[in-house]
Amino acid sequence: MWGQAVAAVTVVGALVAAVWVVPRVLPSSDDSTRQRASCPAGEHKELPKAYKETPRAVTGDELCKALNRPDLAQLLGTPGEIATTVSGTSNTAPLTDGKVALPEAEVRFDTYTVHLSATYNELSTAQYVKLMKFGNEQDIKVLTVLGRPAAFASDHTMKLTISLGTGGSARPVEQGPLARTLTVALDRMDRGGYYEVTVWSTSGALPDDSILVGIAEKVLPTISKQAASTTGASHSVG
Repeated sequence: MWGQAVAAVTVVGALVAAVWVVPRVLPSSDDSTRQRASCPAGEHKELPKAYKETPRAVTGDELCKALNRPDLAQLLGTPGEIATTVSGTSNTAPLTDGKVALPEAEVRFDTYTVHLSATYNELSTAQYVKLMKFGNEQDIKVLTVLGRPAAFASDHTMKLTISLGTGGSARPVEQGPLARTLTVALDRMDRGGYYEVTVWSTSGALPDDSILVGIAEKVLPTISKQAASTTGASHSVG
């Protein structure tokens, strides 16, 4: 379990690095005509074994549809902005030998990027907070969201730059802008596992913590409903 925990502490930085490495280029257009990006509708790949062994686990596609709300920009305090990049992946947590489901989704705007993940391990939020205090996380704050144990923490993203010229060499990893993460237990009993809502911007500016709470309160209750409508089976999230 503690191996899973260590992986969880480092996952945000690793995920953000991937985003910086592979940005999706969209045609430039006037904001008045630009359409909001939608979740990918490609062929569904077979899910990792961890998802089949975790009945309550949702997929990256389901998280994507829950996060990519028409009012997400308004919830962020940037009404009028349009999502430019949207993604969802059904991964497993690093260093867990593929045994822990870790679905993720991300929505990028001009001002902020929002990342949502669900980690289905045995780590309670209280245990996770203790681990964060041993790591590089800053400004840790414990609270309750949707009646569940929750915690705020900040950490720097990682910027990885790859040259697309001859050789395609990569530059050394650099420290990216600060990201703010709200961790919320999967259920009110805090029996293990958690959602994480992370927000950052290339400018380094961060929204108020109340913004992340508002996003969690709107998005998390819809995840089980989205999973039920997609798979025909309800996933309980407490």
